[in-house]
Amino acid sequence: MKQTTFASLSYDAKKKKTRREVFLAEMEQVVSWLALLAVIEPFYPTAGRRGRPPMPLPTMLRIYFLQQWYGLSDPAAEEALYEIEPMRRFAGLELAEEAIPDETTILHFRRLLEQHELTAQLMNTINDVLEEKGLLLKGGTMVDATIIHAAPSTKNKGKARDPEMHQTKKGNQWFFGMKVHVGADVNSGLAHTVSVTPANASDLSQLPDLLREDDRAVFGDRGYVDNRLKRAARAAGVFWGINLKAPPQRALGAGQKARNRRLSSVRSRVEHLFRIIKRQFGYVKVRYRGLAKNAAQVFALVGLANLYLKRRALLA
Repeated sequence: MKQTTFASLSYDAKKKKTRREVFLAEMEQVVSWLALLAVIEPFYPTAGRRGRPPMPLPTMLRIYFLQQWYGLSDPAAEEALYEIEPMRRFAGLELAEEAIPDETTILHFRRLLEQHELTAQLMNTINDVLEEKGLLLKGGTMVDATIIHAAPSTKNKGKARDPEMHQTKKGNQWFFGMKVHVGADVNSGLAHTVSVTPANASDLSQLPDLLREDDRAVFGDRGYVDNRLKRAARAAGVFWGINLKAPPQRALGAGQKARNRRLSSVRSRVEHLFRIIKRQFGYVKVRYRGLAKNAAQVFALVGLANLYLKRRALLA
């Protein structure tokens, strides 16, 4: 039990709950904390620097999730814990009674997750829990990709752009960064498989890795058109729901356009996941150099986005 301070009593007496408080209260209930902590615990140190005990693992995991939900860097996360009471409460910290983790401690925890590739395991654990509750079903997959921008400037210490990021052309516009490829369940809209590549990697190159062995249907936009895979899918009894692409110098017929609209009404559900990651969580630009660090963050974001999509069902 923690001693209640006068500041906490004053905060409890306020008349309105903010949107941040409502959101964090929901996440407190829908996240399977024990299952996620069990993934990290074997790798978490039992003694800190100079023999001091480390910060409690539940506190550090909650801070890491706060970073993903609110787009916080390590220094910004430390400052937010000092300034914002709902975040401090969510992390289980009392300002007057306990030490607030500094940015170096937060950095070390993030690197621990990256070093042991734990964020992918966290995403899979979240999906396992959703599947057990009947919220992540099987049968068909929607595939799509989105571009995450990286800084194209060379005004830095190395005088060069990130060598692991590349540029690609979409329409008449060029983009520099990486791609997040997602395979999402047709029924629930939840992502079950994720891959991260440089932006110049084709969407089609990732298609085989985004499908599940028991999928009976696949939906995607024109970027996944491939006659060889189409014939193989039909031979295996898999419904090929990839939008048709007009041949050069020709236009699609009315029936073909109508078919594309029907398929797009199914495929478009995968865009909801990207909306949450980019608009709700604010992840539109990479934070680190290199694919590995950024991929680790993407896995965490996708797992948390799955929880956010099904939070109402989980609360019920």
